[in-house]
Amino acid sequence: MANETTATSLDDLFPTIIAQALYTAEEQSIMRGMVKTFDIGSTAGTTIQVPKYSQPSAAALTDGTDMTATEVTTSSVSIAVGEHGVRADLTDMAVRGSGNAAAEIGTVLGSAVATKLDTDLIGLFDGFSTSLGATTTELTVDYVAQAVATLRNAKVHGRLVGVFNPLQLYALMSSLTAAGVNPNSGDLQNEAMKEGFVARIHGVDIYQSANVTVDGSGDSKGAIFAPDALALAMKRDIDIEPERNASLRAWELNATAVYGVGELDDSYGVEMYFDAGI
Repeated sequence: MANETTATSLDDLFPTIIAQALYTAEEQSIMRGMVKTFDIGSTAGTTIQVPKYSQPSAAALTDGTDMTATEVTTSSVSIAVGEHGVRADLTDMAVRGSGNAAAEIGTVLGSAVATKLDTDLIGLFDGFSTSLGATTTELTVDYVAQAVATLRNAKVHGRLVGVFNPLQLYALMSSLTAAGVNPNSGDLQNEAMKEGFVARIHGVDIYQSANVTVDGSGDSKGAIFAPDALALAMKRDIDIEPERNASLRAWELNATAVYGVGELDDSYGVEMYFDAGI
């Protein structure tokens, strides 16, 4: 009976599984630290309304003359949240075996959720109205400069990031000695960003991620954008609920997260449609 797998013995594994899944979900998501995040865990409902305000103009004043009121219009962006999940089975034999089954299964579940979150945010790149490049066109430093000029001309201030498929960056990486290229980055918030960082080009922190898909023509749609371009509404981070499957001699580990993504400001991003071949 010493090697019997019981609910009590597995209870000791669950904190490790959950902790590892949370850590992996946060560390392996490259997009999470590049967008505006809203924590709506304590907010009722499954939809968030993000207000947007028009930009009034200041004017010269005349001494003794009252200022004229300027109308500030408001609009909002609606982001709906939903459930996203993955299930993995932890068998009794795996628990009895060598290695750290709890950490390994936690890593698997966390990685799956991180990939899903990144894929959902990256899918918003195609929604940017401004697009540079074309099929079979190679990405160059000049195109990065053009994207920066477009965004700055639209009065986009602050940090800019670029996310591309690794194959899309191949031609660009071979010319990283060009002017305007800095091999050092700014704020690297997690492991995914550290591993994915390529260079700072014309003030843009460039990252690579295989979650940026390659289409059937061998091209890929990355993007250069400011954090306020996209939003992540997090209702609940990853959680794991176990369920015993006696006939399988295993625990079903059901990992779910509740979140939503959306575009906040179309003018804050540029789609980068370029060749992803070597």
